[in-house]
Amino acid sequence: MKTFILYLATALTEIIGCFLPYLWLRQNGPVWVLVPAAISLAAFTWLLTLHEAASGRVYASYGGVYIATAIAWLYFVDGIRPSIWDVVGVTVTLTGVAIIAYQPN
Repeated sequence: MKTFILYLATALTEIIGCFLPYLWLRQNGPVWVLVPAAISLAAFTWLLTLHEAASGRVYASYGGVYIATAIAWLYFVDGIRPSIWDVVGVTVTLTGVAIIAYQPN
């Protein structure tokens, strides 16, 4: 559970760090949003270093959690209900994450 929560925190910091500049560039948001964006991206990089697995496995597993988090963002932030295809894709992706992240040593 600790590993999954760490992946989730990593994904959220990356999404927030990229979403805030999007607001500034595409939706006429205030320029000050770039400051928390930079802090969020720095936190994202730091969080990646806290994972115990080999870096390649961390990146592969993290990518799957990122996909699931992005689909949740689609619903909770963008207000768009995920399709059945989104849900199936996330399920397949998280199955792959579990296989990679929790393989026996």
